[in-house]
Amino acid sequence: GILNGFARSTTLLIDKSNADIWIASNQMVNFELTDPLLYGQLNQAKTIEGIQQAEALILGSVRWRPQNGEMSPLMVVGFNPDGQLFNPGSVIEGNVSDLKQPFAVMADQSRLSSMLAEGVGTTAIAGSLPAKLVAVTKGTQSIVSSTLLFTSLENANTYISAGINAEVNCKVVGAGNLQCTKVVEKKDPNQKLEETPAPKNLEVADPIAYILIKAKPGEDLQVLKQKIEEAMPSTNAYTKNELSEKTRFFWLARTNIGLVLGMGAVVGVIVGIVVVAQILYSSVSDHLKEFGTLKAMGASDKELYAVIVEQAIWMAVLGYLPGMLVCLGLSSWVAGKGIIILITPLSALGVLGITVFMCVGSAFFAIQKVTRIDPAIVFKA
Repeated sequence: GILNGFARSTTLLIDKSNADIWIASNQMVNFELTDPLLYGQLNQAKTIEGIQQAEALILGSVRWRPQNGEMSPLMVVGFNPDGQLFNPGSVIEGNVSDLKQPFAVMADQSRLSSMLAEGVGTTAIAGSLPAKLVAVTKGTQSIVSSTLLFTSLENANTYISAGINAEVNCKVVGAGNLQCTKVVEKKDPNQKLEETPAPKNLEVADPIAYILIKAKPGEDLQVLKQKIEEAMPSTNAYTKNELSEKTRFFWLARTNIGLVLGMGAVVGVIVGIVVVAQILYSSVSDHLKEFGTLKAMGASDKELYAVIVEQAIWMAVLGYLPGMLVCLGLSSWVAGKGIIILITPLSALGVLGITVFMCVGSAFFAIQKVTRIDPAIVFKA
């Protein structure tokens, strides 16, 4: 459950979106690690046949400085509050439309304490600019990600570019195509801004992370992906499921987190086998005379094995039921802290099967003890 929940938490924003296709740089590694696209490519995407709607998404890092407390890293997520393709979770306080206000932000309920934020109305500094919490959401925060700070595209662009000098160079290449490059240079971090700049609209050369696409009804997504990649060089197009799988694979296969959680599950099974085997072996040792009596009365080895296996199955069931109830309760409790323990009916049945197999397998050691019982033990003092 923890392993499945961890994998699911890394793709919450992708899975909750209403986009059919995500356009990303061809250098993208996972959802949070990607080279930028240019905002001008959004208009280019809108001209591709088969696309009904396209929206930009911005990702960038800033530092959150509360009025009283230590700073912490945040990931700014900029989206169109009036859009339909990006879903910022279930808003429980405030309104998404409030994010259109200058320097208005929204955070997940599970991270308010780490941000030293009491709720809506909290003010702080994000990067080098003011920020006011105007809304609170839930169900968006991954346990491995920096705290997410949602805001409008204009606010996000201003937060990320504050303290940076930018210069755009354009030239005509090929058959009259305009190619633009943006050169950015960080200002002195100790230099304070003379005045707070107003949130600025995005220009064609401003960086964005993704372009979210809604296909026209009946459009073949694989064909549309091919059209997008042909029309927009140096990009890859992913369906929602493909991007989720790519991100989950990164965290499970290319980091130690998946290995640690997987090894934890394996060690748990091994420890369970040892404990159950010890209990069954002790139980058989304590009742050797009873088993000897049954053998003296003509009970076959097969019938004695059945007694031990039945005992093992009862141990599995009686251990599984309270354990599953504890897991369900724990899952509900930690969900409010942004930790997902994902227990599906299929995974619950799988755990039951593993538990029964583990207990029955552990019965092997007790069965070996019964096999060597001498019926004459009944008559010994």
